[in-house]
Amino acid sequence: MTALSPLAPSAFPGLAPLAGVRLAVQACGIRYVGRPDLLVVEMAEGTTVAGVFTRSLTCSAPVDWCREALAKGRARMLVVNSGNANAFTGRVGVDSVARTVAAAAAALGCKRTEVFVASTGTIGVPLPDDKLVAKLEPARAALKDDAWAEAARAIMTTDTFPKGAVRTATIDGRTVTIQGFAKGAGMIAPDMATMLSFVFTDAALPAAVLQALLVKGVDKSFNCITVDSDTSTSDTLLLFATGRVETAKIADAKDPRLAEFRRALDAVLLDLAHQVVRDGEGASKFVAVTVTGAAGRKAAKRIALAIANSPLVKTAIAGEDANWGRVVMAVGKSGERADRDRLSIRIGGVEVARNGAVVPGYDETPVTAHMKGQEIAIAVDVGIGRGTATVWTCDLTHAYIDINGSYRT
Repeated sequence: MTALSPLAPSAFPGLAPLAGVRLAVQACGIRYVGRPDLLVVEMAEGTTVAGVFTRSLTCSAPVDWCREALAKGRARMLVVNSGNANAFTGRVGVDSVARTVAAAAAALGCKRTEVFVASTGTIGVPLPDDKLVAKLEPARAALKDDAWAEAARAIMTTDTFPKGAVRTATIDGRTVTIQGFAKGAGMIAPDMATMLSFVFTDAALPAAVLQALLVKGVDKSFNCITVDSDTSTSDTLLLFATGRVETAKIADAKDPRLAEFRRALDAVLLDLAHQVVRDGEGASKFVAVTVTGAAGRKAAKRIALAIANSPLVKTAIAGEDANWGRVVMAVGKSGERADRDRLSIRIGGVEVARNGAVVPGYDETPVTAHMKGQEIAIAVDVGIGRGTATVWTCDLTHAYIDINGSYRT
């Protein structure tokens, strides 16, 4: 296990039992020895589900299955393994998923389309699903409602800490809870989701409403983070609603009664997304990149990601070098419109460049001091329009090479 990230939170949040959800972990020995690598979650009958997944053209067999099952909008069981991604495994991988789903459905007595699966780990290695299936019954026997921290740990790969978040909201005067966990540290540049993330609520909401809320929330959170610009084959984010807190029927995601719930869901998603960045492989600094003055929001986001994904920018941050010229470079390569002679840059709130040139009398001392901290803020105005966006990333240190150079050994 890699040393704990210096950006890790002080503790895993207190995720209390959530009505309609029970969890259990088991050690299958799929890759790891002496630690749980299987998560099983059982949900109450009538649970609805929404999901977003990687748009990678080399997505895993579990992603394909989840997309198919999602069309039914119902869920009873979630089965997740770590250590093996079951990706790029051809027909063998598809059959592995089918056997796992069939065994889980039989064990619970539910429809196969109510079973969701996810896998994370090494790509291109067949998943020994017999080891996983053999542990389904022991896992069901061990189900409990307070195993949230254990669940978050069981799905970790190169993560250095388990990631969890919780918020509450009211719908029609009834308090509902939204909580969940995620894993991810490398191969992070989500395109519709994150590596693996599972969020649960006791609210009673139809699948279509959940889906609309989730897509909007992901666009402002997981799709605005990057560790290394690489999108995983396995990105899966599922949102389950057990319906154990009854409210008046809501059929539209824009219903004003959902305003507080929407904010709470967005907060959970952003919290988890930030934790993924804070656990970026080898990370020592958490970086917020804000772009304003772009032609539109999409343009601002592309420029921000060009900065956040630049190895030169990220290594300068790692070296605590206030080299704002690298930010200029990244803006220029983004492919989006920017007015070179109106460009302005702030680092840590200190203006370093204005109207396409270094500010008169620029003193690098406060910027250098800011670069020595763990929270780095870069703001750029490109002088074109009113588009704004913020993305989050981390620095790039030699530890990233160490982790990924020895990942399979």
